[in-house]
Amino acid sequence: MKGSANQQAILSTRFIALKICLTVIEKGRSLSQALPEGLVQFSDRRERNFTQNMVLGTLRWQVRLEAIRGQLLKKKLKAKDEDINQLILLGLYQILYMETPEHAAVSETVAVLPKLKKPWAKGLVNGVLRNFLREKEAICAEVDLKPAYRYAHPQWIVRLLRKGYPNDWEAILAANNEIAPLTLRVNVLQQTREALLEKLAQADIKAVAHPIALQGIVLQQSVDVTSLPTYDEGGFSVQDPAAQLAATLLAPLPNERILDACAAPGGKTTHLLECSNNQAQVLAIEKGPERLERLVENLYRLDLEAEYQVGDASQPDAWWDGELFDKILLDAPCSATGIIRRHPDIKWHRTEEDIDELVTIQADILTALWPLLKPGGRLLYATCSVLPQENRLQMQDFLASEPSAKERVIEAEWGSSFDGVGRQILPNSDGMDGFFYCLLEKH
Repeated sequence: MKGSANQQAILSTRFIALKICLTVIEKGRSLSQALPEGLVQFSDRRERNFTQNMVLGTLRWQVRLEAIRGQLLKKKLKAKDEDINQLILLGLYQILYMETPEHAAVSETVAVLPKLKKPWAKGLVNGVLRNFLREKEAICAEVDLKPAYRYAHPQWIVRLLRKGYPNDWEAILAANNEIAPLTLRVNVLQQTREALLEKLAQADIKAVAHPIALQGIVLQQSVDVTSLPTYDEGGFSVQDPAAQLAATLLAPLPNERILDACAAPGGKTTHLLECSNNQAQVLAIEKGPERLERLVENLYRLDLEAEYQVGDASQPDAWWDGELFDKILLDAPCSATGIIRRHPDIKWHRTEEDIDELVTIQADILTALWPLLKPGGRLLYATCSVLPQENRLQMQDFLASEPSAKERVIEAEWGSSFDGVGRQILPNSDGMDGFFYCLLEKH
């Protein structure tokens, strides 16, 4: 019976991994929504981790795996058989990237088919995967001749990165396929970084201080953050080191009136409050009501106070009370191409047409918020993008069109100043996500 239970667990992990991938690829759901909904079905941590690794990895390498599948299938399957297409990719991923024995990767993948009520495809899936085992080196060598396949990115992203970063584009693509570490941001109102590092060590959790982010701690292993010391007391937040730089750059002071536009889920809002001893007068605006709920939850857990309301940052007349702000943080809507290593589904949920629309939205928000800033005040423009048109080119256009705006050059050891505008962090530079910052001052 025990062997049968193990077989059922193995089958369940692959079946649920397939369902999550199909939800993301076919139905357009975000991975951050689909993954937790799928993993909640597992009580066993190992099964949950195995399934998560398979989903993230298959989506991360989807473009390359599809190219390999194209070499193996004699003719395309019908649209109604997309589940078979995706199941083949799961099998290929296990063979190429996981420690699953090759025979198990084939047999356990084929074993999913009865649950799909498509036993007719057993011979097809078995044959495709076994053919790949025989011709693996030759097929991979041919597929990898194209950079888009080799680095598993849509061709349009490859093209834009080659144009924007002629010397760095391959490094960016490679970094996007790496697994990002889990990074904490210590709540300095509750404890020091050294104190939390000591508590983690006592709990036998390996962690190190981040070299750039002053409150950052990088965990050496993946863990359930809710089980970490001081989580319930609001002792830390989960935030990438690059995102932690926003509050440091804006340098909030007690009693300053600060606008956090596009604020959810509240990582930067709470950091602004922590850095000002919870005494800055922060107004957090978020367009989506459901996203604002997460911001409120974070404020409550960390025991911090801010004003917040649903509002469109590009339409301040609907929510602004007429009092000017000392500082504004604009974490602008963007392509999120700097955080693909954390969210591989971005490759599927973004299109080249989206970029032009996002650039227009960013410019509209900048234009709408600038009049809300006091003379002498500062606006920090931020994105988690690496595309020049959303970042340095956007800033060049705004500075050229707004005579009262002047850039305050960010002097830093992190990132680079391409074309002399702003500060661009490339993915995995100092272990950080891809991020862009530009600090503007009003004259």
